[in-house]
Amino acid sequence: MGQLVLPLRLADHAVFASFLDDGNETLVATLAGIAVGDGDQGCWLWGTASTGKTHLLQAVCDRAGDRSVYLPLPDLAHAGPGILDGLAARELVCIDDIDRVAGDRGWEVALFNLCNELQDTGGQLIVAAGSAPRECGFDLADLASRMSRLPVFQLQTLDEQQRVAALKLRAWHRGLELPDDTATYLLKRSRRDMGSLYALLDKLDLEALRAQRRLTIPFVRDVLQQLKDA
Repeated sequence: MGQLVLPLRLADHAVFASFLDDGNETLVATLAGIAVGDGDQGCWLWGTASTGKTHLLQAVCDRAGDRSVYLPLPDLAHAGPGILDGLAARELVCIDDIDRVAGDRGWEVALFNLCNELQDTGGQLIVAAGSAPRECGFDLADLASRMSRLPVFQLQTLDEQQRVAALKLRAWHRGLELPDDTATYLLKRSRRDMGSLYALLDKLDLEALRAQRRLTIPFVRDVLQQLKDA
């Protein structure tokens, strides 16, 4: 990632091993294959907020290593489309929240040029957005057409049982034991989107470490009350 002016760091937790793939098995298998060089093109993945798009893009880059680059456009859009220059030197480019720059002529032209350069060099492109390519809002017809040629996958949201399993998997990856009853308790007493649940689990991890306590319901109840009173 040395080509970028802005330093980017992948989240430590964003690996395939910590992602519950229930309902998204084909997508995860496809991404894992692309990460090791399989296939002749990338893909487009889309879904609502907190369905795991960023996690999966970063997991791909974690596995692909230095031959890949991750670009979160919400963080980089202010830097201008020039940050895309030279990225086709990487074998794999992962662009997060591409819909953030849809409708911006400069960005769309730069993205179209990047697509052409990757095609010429045999590189791959993985894109994440909140909607499918045709609904993304691109003004440049050539870019919309090029993006629509990518295999498209919609990330499925998790039901309550799967959310419990996802929380337990994330906790296990962090070296924590999260009992079923505690995970269920969390779901009933906090925001239910996975982003908020994972953020809460991070806080509980810190508090459990400080207090040298396990993640029991009484301990979690006390922490939630402290957060509410703060």
